Amino acid sequence: MIALETGIVWGADVVMLQEPCVEKEGYNISHPGYRLVRGGRTMTAIRRDTHLVFSEVDKGGDGDVQVFDIKYPSGRKMRLVNVYDQLRQEGGVRSQGRPAQTARWREIMEQEKILLGGDWNAHSDRWDPQCPPKRDANFLENLMDEYDLIDVTDREETHSNTRNGETSGSLIDFFITKASMANRLETSTDLTTTSDHTIVCAQLRWDEGEGVKVSQKITGWDIDGLKEEEEKYKKAQKEWEDKSSKRPVLDEKSSEDELQREAEWMQWNFVNHLNRCCKKVKVCARSKRWWTAEIAENRKILGSIKRARRRGEASQQQVKRQRSNLQRMIRHSKTEMWRKFLTSATRDQVWQGLRCDETRWTTNDKDFEIQDWRSGGVLGGKSGVD
Repeated sequence: MIALETGIVWGADVVMLQEPCVEKEGYNISHPGYRLVRGGRTMTAIRRDTHLVFSEVDKGGDGDVQVFDIKYPSGRKMRLVNVYDQLRQEGGVRSQGRPAQTARWREIMEQEKILLGGDWNAHSDRWDPQCPPKRDANFLENLMDEYDLIDVTDREETHSNTRNGETSGSLIDFFITKASMANRLETSTDLTTTSDHTIVCAQLRWDEGEGVKVSQKITGWDIDGLKEEEEKYKKAQKEWEDKSSKRPVLDEKSSEDELQREAEWMQWNFVNHLNRCCKKVKVCARSKRWWTAEIAENRKILGSIKRARRRGEASQQQVKRQRSNLQRMIRHSKTEMWRKFLTSATRDQVWQGLRCDETRWTTNDKDFEIQDWRSGGVLGGKSGVD
């Protein structure tokens, strides 16, 4: 009920629930603001006064996967998938099957504009930077690889678990989507309930043009990590040698068309080869040069205070204070990074830096000043301009 009330406050058109209360004789779940569509261990609440048209599509999954096709007044369409991926319990004993994984996923993923969310019960450092031992992640990782899906999270814990008097947290509730929608989503997990799961909110913005090509955020592959697994690395080398050894050898007599065909073949096949053999590397805050050990440590402190707040051992004011401290530290680190860059930059590098940020450049004799409009910081130095 907290999730549904939060949906009303936020103006959410849909609320996706996993492991909803079991309806019993004489006890029924309802809400004046939402129409509830029950699956098995999923339930989707659709706002009664929504301007969207929802059509449920059965794609299997034994009630642990709900699929809805949504139509906007403008005619735009998308698909929404509510997932609860967990072992089925029978008589208090967990069976070996996960019904969600039996859904007809190839049919589900036919739509280009698709958003999947829910409780995945999967642990991997691919989406959780502070992941406990990896487990139950193969299905989700393979699904993301096969259909080029991206996890959309703010990297905060969404689930807390207390065992033997110790509380730990993990990130198992989140959204995944195709690259064409990733940059149109804004998510937040800073909402708690009486459950051991937080509410994950997502806002989808359609203010970008349909023809805009959105990056998949994949910047490379973890080849160093592959090299550490000697047997796997040798196998990857041999597979590429076997594939590429049959290609023609180009020389100065080769035509432009031959060169173009070979370049296209190499790019397509080598990228696919790396996708199969290596872990993909994505852009994130921790890959930035301004990310420091001090920032990482303070981020951990923020996480621990959030967990303490959920247990009632810390206040929201403490969370805000630590978050402000972390943001101040990040701004300072970015400012220092700019300062170091500008004091050693050549003339071309300075102008290249200006193209990468929203800045103002002024010259006064040989001094210059750069105003970063987002951080409010002023960076100074010598321009070296005659």
